[in-house]
Amino acid sequence: MEAMRNNWTDDRLDDFAGQVWRRFDEVDRRFDRLEDKLDARFDKLDARFDKVDARFERIDERFEGLHFMMHRTMIQLSYVLAGTLALGFLSIIATQLFLV
Repeated sequence: MEAMRNNWTDDRLDDFAGQVWRRFDEVDRRFDRLEDKLDARFDKLDARFDKVDARFERIDERFEGLHFMMHRTMIQLSYVLAGTLALGFLSIIATQLFLV
């Protein structure tokens, strides 16, 4: 009796194992289909990111131009400030020489 009971349990476990593998095969098929769809969507996303990268490169070029312009303006302002200070000191020296 015990041997029959073990046989019956073993058969049921074997059937269950077969069902489990079939279900895993079905899950694998579903993932394969989803994987193809995901790959297509990621390709579209990559194309969009390429467009965004191109836009950022253009913005970067504009900032480089703005940086160059600000740098040139700062240098010009420093020359103007140095010239103004030199002219101020020269005028103070000149007034002291001619007033004495």
